[in-house]
Amino acid sequence: MGLHTTVANILNLGIKELRSLKSDTLLLVFIVWAFTGAIYAAGSAVSMELHNAPVAVVDEDQSALSQRLIDALQPPRFKTPERIGLDAMDPGMDRGRYTFVIDIPPHYQRDLNAGRAPLIQLNVDATQMSQAFIGAGYIQTIVGNEVGSYLRHNRPAEPLPAGLASRMRFNPNLDSTWFGSVMEIVNQITLLSIILAGAALIREREHGTLEHLLVMPLTPFEIMTAKVWANGLVVLVATGLSLQFVVKGALGVPISGSLALFLCGAALHLFSATAMGIFLATVARSMPQMGLLLMLVIVPLEILSGGTTPRESMPELVQVLMLAAPTTHFVAFAQAILYRGAGLDVVWPQFLAIALIGTVFFLAALARFRKTVATMQG
Repeated sequence: MGLHTTVANILNLGIKELRSLKSDTLLLVFIVWAFTGAIYAAGSAVSMELHNAPVAVVDEDQSALSQRLIDALQPPRFKTPERIGLDAMDPGMDRGRYTFVIDIPPHYQRDLNAGRAPLIQLNVDATQMSQAFIGAGYIQTIVGNEVGSYLRHNRPAEPLPAGLASRMRFNPNLDSTWFGSVMEIVNQITLLSIILAGAALIREREHGTLEHLLVMPLTPFEIMTAKVWANGLVVLVATGLSLQFVVKGALGVPISGSLALFLCGAALHLFSATAMGIFLATVARSMPQMGLLLMLVIVPLEILSGGTTPRESMPELVQVLMLAAPTTHFVAFAQAILYRGAGLDVVWPQFLAIALIGTVFFLAALARFRKTVATMQG
């Protein structure tokens, strides 16, 4: 009878949470935007590829080879190269008109035919950091290929004894949309679960309804568990719909692994993230304070979890510390399942780690919530 009553109370309180959320129009709009517009923008608007980079060429050689190099710089990676004089190079870069300026020296083709090693100068506006890094590599490859092809045609040489054939797995076209959209969903799951659970508790306290609950035969465990499952369910449903209709449908990103397995793992992560939100809500006294705490918590969780940059590139101490964060394991199994098609036999260590971390967070939040309740009753 006691267990049946507890389960019934948790179910009814969770339904009350869903009804309360339904009446909060602004929060509903935020949820819809987070799993539609924000995902679509992250996948399509923010591109990691080189696209329409402005490039100019100072052709001091005026040879067939220099024209061949200019013709090799083609859209969509580069805009049609603009021919300029040497005196226009620095002013053009100072004004931000060109990201790349290539200076082909005089007698470049003649020196190359004579067996010398003339150099082409590449000037890069590094304030355009992502384009500068990627575009310089593209230009170096293009020039190397064109010069190599020219030399092989004019001076046949012995073929190299070995060659390198590169094959990309999981994202053969290196399309940033595949990465950006999925990682944005991972970030939104963490963000929304913490916000919804924390806002639900603060809303109860600010409206005075928490005191009403405390005079009923309800325990802090029942109140907190109801908030966890109700807000977690909202985020989980929104995640499934977003993956199906925004990521796979609108953006055309293929999902390699089991969507059901990913949602099971996401449910475990929601268990820990919503508990974290309730813990923060017991620390904050108002929504503005909750917002400030979120800035201190969300940003490190998203940046250092491996979703923005590989964990291997971070300091070793940071890697060790972030093992205590559920987002680290969430990002790891999300990439394994959705990108590489991994099964439970591969990701079970991450599932287990999130379950253990979630349990610790839940117990800590419950202890803090009980202390808050005791203070209010006293």
